[in-house]
Amino acid sequence: MESKLQRPHSVRLNRRGDRNNQRPFAKDDESGLFSSMRLPQDNPIKIVWKQGFIRLVLVAGILWMLLILIVLLFHVWSCQSSISFLSAICNKEGKVFIAMDLLGLAPKPEHRCPIPVADDPDKIVIPEGRTPDAIVKNLTYIEEEDLVNNGSQSFAVFGGNQSWLQREENFNLKPSMKVHCGFLKNAGADMNPVDIEYVKRCRFLVASGIFDGYDVPHQPSNISTRSKKLFCFLMVVDEVSLKFIKENVTVRKDKDKGMWVGLWRLIPLKHQPYDEPRRNGKVPKILTHRLFPQAQYSIWIDGKMELIVDPLLILERYLWRDKHTYAIAQHKHHRSIYEEADANKRRKRYARPLIDLHMKIYYSEGMEPWSLKKNTISDVPEGAIIIREHTALNNLFNCLWFNEVNLFTPRDQLSFGYVVYRLKGLFKFFMFQNCEYYSLFILHPHTREHSSKVEWVKSLSEFKGSGSSMKESRGGFGLWTPYPKNLDSVTLPQVVRTSKAG
Repeated sequence: MESKLQRPHSVRLNRRGDRNNQRPFAKDDESGLFSSMRLPQDNPIKIVWKQGFIRLVLVAGILWMLLILIVLLFHVWSCQSSISFLSAICNKEGKVFIAMDLLGLAPKPEHRCPIPVADDPDKIVIPEGRTPDAIVKNLTYIEEEDLVNNGSQSFAVFGGNQSWLQREENFNLKPSMKVHCGFLKNAGADMNPVDIEYVKRCRFLVASGIFDGYDVPHQPSNISTRSKKLFCFLMVVDEVSLKFIKENVTVRKDKDKGMWVGLWRLIPLKHQPYDEPRRNGKVPKILTHRLFPQAQYSIWIDGKMELIVDPLLILERYLWRDKHTYAIAQHKHHRSIYEEADANKRRKRYARPLIDLHMKIYYSEGMEPWSLKKNTISDVPEGAIIIREHTALNNLFNCLWFNEVNLFTPRDQLSFGYVVYRLKGLFKFFMFQNCEYYSLFILHPHTREHSSKVEWVKSLSEFKGSGSSMKESRGGFGLWTPYPKNLDSVTLPQVVRTSKAG
């Protein structure tokens, strides 16, 4: 009886008793995030404050993540919106959109999209003067050089016999520069005197070209009266194409014997500088400033394209509005030159072993595949349209770009991003979205495909021998001249094919 009476007393003692017995228990229990146990020194206000702060941090984090998600969803929706104000908010050049696109979270790009051009060409204000040259102020060209001997004859090389050292030095920009830029003396691409006189008056021009007779001129449409007076529409052709055009469309002659097809003034080039028509076509395309030195602004379009937007509106939209001097479209499928090279090999656009050699040289010189770390939205342009002001730096860029085409393969899309990389961000340009490119023009199919034996070569052994018919005698010297570095250990980066079409 006595022991029963004493139990409550002993229990009370334990409840009031030694605090040290409770410390281990309280410490273990406090490891829970929202433990109801507390340290003795904690008062109720501290407990409420700690628990409330933790909850506040968690709620704030969740709300912040929801806000980011809402902003991203709004960004995607604005890019799809047909409302001009909302579509203007969308920044498809931003790294956020590009990252979402790479992850497959962005909407699939449209084939055509609205172009935010001005409404009336007559209201466009043309800037006065020229954009000042801040980096390169004086640019001159090498126009005479020793003849090249191929074992049987000596001849002048249109692009020059540039050494690897000269090539390297040309990427170091200086206020005054003298570079190879095609048009070496007696090397071809000669213009008729009547055409030389005509183009001297051309400050604004739309230029195009047809080689090897694989297109006929397509007439521009929606051209204002002001632009017809302001612009020269120049179609550069070789002898084969001139004959083909005369057989298929009406060619009229003016009193000075200049030849016309509708709006297009035909500019025949005699003595083609290269054996391959595809490489010859790069002369007027990239070296527009050399062929037409009086021009201040030019819009290049490939011969298969029909222009459907007034050229004055194009200059306002892509150059003058945001103070750009060079604009080119983004490629529809590829951002990395190694992806583009892989596509060229699959589609037999040039000899596979020569494309690999071309890319190995670029990779050994530090050209990494495109990634979000780069400052450009892509390394691969859609080269069928180039919009530019002929500033000294832009002209230099085109010279260096052409020199790469002259040294390596005529696939100019493989060289554009490399030259941008070598100029270390000093060359500024506007790369606009591909769907706008398809809204500027209608693309027509070629009348036939042109090709050369070189494009079908599968092994470098097919090029061996001084008399090999596979070699171009006047182009691609960088593929035949020993490269100063050993490329045997160079392994090209792996390419993940993201598009069947590409």
